[in-house]
Amino acid sequence: MYHKLIAAIAIAAITAGCATVARNETSPSPQNNGTVRAQQTSPQKKEITNPEQVAKHLEQLAMGIKGVTNAHCVVFGNTAVVGINVDSKLDRSRVGTIKYSVAEAFHKDPYGIDAIVTADMDLSQRLNEIGADIRRGKPLSGFAEEMADIIGRIVPQVPREVMPQDPEIQQRANDLHKLH
Repeated sequence: MYHKLIAAIAIAAITAGCATVARNETSPSPQNNGTVRAQQTSPQKKEITNPEQVAKHLEQLAMGIKGVTNAHCVVFGNTAVVGINVDSKLDRSRVGTIKYSVAEAFHKDPYGIDAIVTADMDLSQRLNEIGADIRRGKPLSGFAEEMADIIGRIVPQVPREVMPQDPEIQQRANDLHKLH
């Protein structure tokens, strides 16, 4: 009886394996059909020759989306970063929907097709400050300062890696630690 069970399982496995191979051979394969071609339906990205004009255009496009109260755009090279402001009382899913709607509008625009959209209030404010620095004629220093601030917020601080400079501060920290 045990041998019959093993034989039945082996036959079922072999039959299942053969059936899979037969199905795979008959399924259409893009490699077998050299005439299949995909057409790009999204707009081609335009070269940005006037960053200030493109920034204003994308800000206006973003503010045309329901739920966006303000937008700030910075263009560097051929890339745009757009920060949108929304009502702070909205829940996370609604903010995500608004951000997605802005991205959809940008997808249809040749300048916005590759833009980066954020709904983070802090980043939006920093983009506003970078834009103001650019308008004041300080594009590089303003950008560098804001990027340093942004990166300073992103990079985690691990307590184990902290090395106090002042021996007095180290002693106070040790004393406080002993109290707890």
